[in-house]
Amino acid sequence: MGKLIKYMRPYILWCISAPLFMIAEVGSELIIPKIMALIVDNGIATHNTAYIAGMGAVMLQAAVFGAIGGIGCAYAASKAAIYFGSDIRSAMFKHIQGFSFVNLDKFHTSSLITRLTNDITQLQQIVTICLRGLVRSPLMMVGGLIMAMSVNVKLTAILLLTLIVMSCIICFLISKSFPLFQRVQLSIDGINTVMRENLSGIRVVKAFVRADKEKEKFNDANDELKYITIKAFRIMTMIMPIMMVLMNAAMLVIVWRGGHFAVEGVMSSGELMQFLTYITQILMSLMMVSMLLMTISRAKACTDRINEVMDTDYDIVDDENAVTGVIDKGRIVFNNVTFAYPLSTGDPVLENIDLTIEPGETVGILGETGAGKSTLVNLIPRLYDVTGGSITIDGTDVQKIALSYLRQNVGIVLQKALLFSGTIADNMRWGNKDATEEEINSALETAGALDFVQNFKNGLNSELGQGGVNLSGGQKQRLSIARTILKKPKILIFDDSTSAVDTGTEKKIQKGLAENLKDTTKIIIAQKISSIMNADKIIVINGGRIAALGKHEELLKTSDIYSEIYYTQVKKEDD
Repeated sequence: MGKLIKYMRPYILWCISAPLFMIAEVGSELIIPKIMALIVDNGIATHNTAYIAGMGAVMLQAAVFGAIGGIGCAYAASKAAIYFGSDIRSAMFKHIQGFSFVNLDKFHTSSLITRLTNDITQLQQIVTICLRGLVRSPLMMVGGLIMAMSVNVKLTAILLLTLIVMSCIICFLISKSFPLFQRVQLSIDGINTVMRENLSGIRVVKAFVRADKEKEKFNDANDELKYITIKAFRIMTMIMPIMMVLMNAAMLVIVWRGGHFAVEGVMSSGELMQFLTYITQILMSLMMVSMLLMTISRAKACTDRINEVMDTDYDIVDDENAVTGVIDKGRIVFNNVTFAYPLSTGDPVLENIDLTIEPGETVGILGETGAGKSTLVNLIPRLYDVTGGSITIDGTDVQKIALSYLRQNVGIVLQKALLFSGTIADNMRWGNKDATEEEINSALETAGALDFVQNFKNGLNSELGQGGVNLSGGQKQRLSIARTILKKPKILIFDDSTSAVDTGTEKKIQKGLAENLKDTTKIIIAQKISSIMNADKIIVINGGRIAALGKHEELLKTSDIYSEIYYTQVKKEDD
């Protein structure tokens, strides 16, 4: 919690106000038993109606004063907690935005969602509880003990012994519950993972008639969460009955001894009633503290998970002397590049890659699944950093170029086209927020998407569902291509991004790119040779190395891998 306390500083006045208001409430509750004792001893015992009425008015004033304090504390504590949680959530989301792919590989998406929502909500609740309960309960216990001692020291000793026993039990139960609450949060991660996969892939689930299996998987995750939560809360539920037994036992002993004191004249009836009220306040406060500490133990688990994300350092950052304005042609040079995933213990994904791509060239990349094609192009905009060697653009090492400038000049169209909720125009302006309608239409035409967009009733203002669910796979890919073209990058990368597009449309896209983006360096990863056979050069990747390099006709003669792929695909097309 200490690392997150800085987010509370802007709201320090609210944090100070809440305890001050609570002092007023606790003070009024502690003075009321004293007033009641005076009413009993000096009013009821002597049948003094005027005294009873006067002291009753004082008691009412104390009650109103306490109510104002309670309301003020609740308002101040809630405001501080809500703003505190909101600021942490914003800071955490902003921090995640700076994660590289390596950082994101460390955390599952479902886990990050849980931490941004459930974990921060738990933390927010504990702040409210601390500013109210953890102020009220200790104040009530200390104040109650002082007031009880002012009435009778011997009876207070019995109370102190009870408090010590109860405190030991509470500490023991909390030590047992903390590990369980950590497992509860992990189980929430698990159930979020299952739900996210199922809801995002619901069409696949239905297509493969896997609903029963998915229900079974969800039930397993749900049962795990249920059982571990029951186990954790079973410990918490033990506190109340144990505390009640001890509290009632202490009350019996104190009533027995207090009765003797009253008979002997050591205490008056009003004082005995006053003392019993303080006992109830003290013991109830201790029970409240025990419940709060249980809640805090769960919040501790949430705090650790939040800090784990916030303490994760970016592995890809701007160089101290990062430069801009150095990309003007789009010439790319790989110098003996090697790459291995940080979390992998196997062989490097890429080894000894030496490659030069000239400005304006169209380069095709071909290779089997897992050969390292996507990894190769992901190194250009520094989605990952090279393990060895270097990559330069127009003579400048990419690690010396400012990230925002680099990625603005390197456009990537992924195979899995991801669109966002909003209109088509909103999605297109991810490429250029200031793009005019004319510029958007031009990019759509180049990507072969203008016709189907214009066929929509609202054209560019047509609403897209989450992820573009109301579009076909090919339509989403074409919109993704147009969105990236709108960036007007110097380097344009297609990561198998026309896989859902028919051959005729793909040829239109290739023609549009050739005519409208002549000066843009284009890198095309493809599974179909027909997608890249007209490229200026074709690179064949095999086992993380460049197995062949050349034009289509040349590779048919010199590369067994390329010719095998080509004739296999040609045979399939003929069949």
